[in-house]
Amino acid sequence: MNSAQGGTETTGRLRVGVAGIGYWGSKHVRTMRSLDSVSQVVVIDPSEERVAKLRHSFPEVDSYPDLESALPAIDALVVATPPSTHAPLACAAMEAGKHVLVEKPFATELRDAHRMVRTAGEGGVVLMVGHTFEYHSAVWALREMVARGDLGDLYYLDTSRLNLGLYQQDVNVLFDLAPHDISILNYVLGSTPTSVECWGSRHAHRRLEDIAYLRVCYDEPHVEANVHVSWLDPCKVRRMTVVGSSKMVVFDDLEGEERIRVHNKGVSERDDSADLTMPPMSYRYGEVVAPYLAFNEPLLLEDEHFVDCVLTGMRPLTDGANGLAVVEVLEAAQLSMKEHREVFIEEVRRSLRVDDEGLLGTAALVRREAV
Repeated sequence: MNSAQGGTETTGRLRVGVAGIGYWGSKHVRTMRSLDSVSQVVVIDPSEERVAKLRHSFPEVDSYPDLESALPAIDALVVATPPSTHAPLACAAMEAGKHVLVEKPFATELRDAHRMVRTAGEGGVVLMVGHTFEYHSAVWALREMVARGDLGDLYYLDTSRLNLGLYQQDVNVLFDLAPHDISILNYVLGSTPTSVECWGSRHAHRRLEDIAYLRVCYDEPHVEANVHVSWLDPCKVRRMTVVGSSKMVVFDDLEGEERIRVHNKGVSERDDSADLTMPPMSYRYGEVVAPYLAFNEPLLLEDEHFVDCVLTGMRPLTDGANGLAVVEVLEAAQLSMKEHREVFIEEVRRSLRVDDEGLLGTAALVRREAV
């Protein structure tokens, strides 16, 4: 891996640029400024109005109107611009030897995701995706429960990510919201799916779907997950339910203190099912437990991890392969929505007509190491 250019060679600290200072970009500015291993944070945004607004909170930050002018002043870049610009900006920065953290969605097309992974490999730089929930203590707890077998055999998972807005300009609700849930599912299950079915519709927007439903199928473990995302719902919902043969768990990210609740509930088939006077199933009702979770700020941990990876050469937990695995699911879901059928992940992999032997090698590598 190449050493970072500029400031890190002499100070051992990183100069970080943040491209795009909207909702997420401004949060990255705050968290990066709080890290001792970051010597300077600069913002990259063509809007003088947005820069002026940010300076009310962070008056000392330097600003640049575009990436090209900022490159000499940074060692690493956070890309928090509109999704369609993620791949061009990330590749331009990596080609200049800069390390890159890309906000979700990693890319809007699978081909671009492959190009980003290849560029990072060729340049020997860190490439990381902002799948923030993989740094969330509640999601860590869910993964541990599943890995230990606390829930028994998994029956199904169900997620809902709903709200009224915010409508995006260049991606539909699938690419805007579903990356969170797909990345959580992959992480909790320790696997990637084999197929996807997706239904979506447009209501308040002419071009972009504002609600979508996905059925995501995994082979290992053999389980299905249902994902509901919407920009057009009166209630804000951020909830995941995991149902097993022994216990059931609800993760509600909007709960202040009890984000995880473990329900000791379940059903089992009666041995005397031939007796038609009895219900076919027996029901178990037990206690509800809210395990203690250490408080953390996922975005702060994510940014700190990115900086540590740049400075030490460590591989990110949410690296380019992680981002690619989620984009594969999104591309399959988009195709399913268009053709009204189940789409296998292998289909979208095969659909890439890649002539570059190096990219083919990278694609094979990231498939093997996607989790």
